[in-house]
Amino acid sequence: MSTYESKVPRVLLTNDDGIDAPGLAVLEAVAAELAHEVWVVAPEHDQSGTSHSISLHSPLRVSRQGERRFGLTGTPGDCVVMGVRHLMRDAPPTLILSGINRGGNLGVETMFSGTVGAAMTGLLLGLPSFALSQTFSKRDNVRWDTARALAPGVIRQLLAVGHAVPTCLNINFPDVDAAAAGPLTPTRQGVGLVEDIDVLPQVDPRGMAYHWLRFQRGTRANDHDSETAVVAAGRVSVTPLAFDRTDEPTFARLAASLR
Repeated sequence: MSTYESKVPRVLLTNDDGIDAPGLAVLEAVAAELAHEVWVVAPEHDQSGTSHSISLHSPLRVSRQGERRFGLTGTPGDCVVMGVRHLMRDAPPTLILSGINRGGNLGVETMFSGTVGAAMTGLLLGLPSFALSQTFSKRDNVRWDTARALAPGVIRQLLAVGHAVPTCLNINFPDVDAAAAGPLTPTRQGVGLVEDIDVLPQVDPRGMAYHWLRFQRGTRANDHDSETAVVAAGRVSVTPLAFDRTDEPTFARLAASLR
């Protein structure tokens, strides 16, 4: 596959784990190799699970965290809009990178992901956008070195492909050492690993009830070309995503029944 040698003029970075997350620090180092100008607009606090949401009913506050680096009291989608339409309005980014997420975004889980939601917001604004995630098997041992080593080459490969229209690409790095990782592989979303969502009731020290939501994951049947199967085999997956979620078989049945 061909490589993309020249640097992009400006790249906008965001994530859903928060502006102090280690994955964002890795992405900043990666972006420094790829772009002449790196901008960061990221949530001040963890916004995992916020999907594509944007804040229509609450104000957003921006805090300067350094040169071309801003924290936002909002969602990842808010960060992309604030960056493109306000902070970088006079010189918009040519690429949006979201991540690097702590944990994979695989299958239907991408529907809930703030990392992917930010990238999809970039697509809505007409910009090429990549969501990047580092899978792990042990929460206290995330292989950030794998993402750090592989991401620059992966991004260059994908930029070199060229696209007639802006695209959103969901990239997942496997939980193996970079030297052992297989090649970048085109994938389909597939079903992933999420089986259900649990509600976990708790009681606080004042005797008041509160609740946590938690994904229940397990082994599910995924086709060989799904991102889940490809990443499990130690390869880097890339899935092109679109907004249209129409279920074509159901549409055909409805069209036939409702004539």
